[in-house]
Amino acid sequence: MVHKILFWTGFGLGVRFWQLGLEMRPLFTRDTMWAYPIYAGVGGAFGYWLQGVEERQFRILTDRRDSLLEKRRRRAEREREGGAVEGSEGSLGTDRQLLEESVLASSTAVVPQGQPRNP
Repeated sequence: MVHKILFWTGFGLGVRFWQLGLEMRPLFTRDTMWAYPIYAGVGGAFGYWLQGVEERQFRILTDRRDSLLEKRRRRAEREREGGAVEGSEGSLGTDRQLLEESVLASSTAVVPQGQPRNP
């Protein structure tokens, strides 16, 4: 966590150096020294906020992954115990989807094996 805050603090200082360099002003004078802590503080605060965002996103992704794995595990148990889930035959689709042809339909799912395909 500290490395991100330090990076963004340095980035804030770099922005101040760049600003003074574009203006072709001296980098270290008494009149400009007060701004460095402000730029460093704003950069560090941004890094701290960004670290919190990243932690929340990782937590959300981990929770979602765990719920999906649990759902898959429960479905596999149901299929082992009672055969296929009622109303579905694997992941072929609904009856309407199986009867219709489309660009994405596979020939084995649309046309039962052994029957010719109509052009």
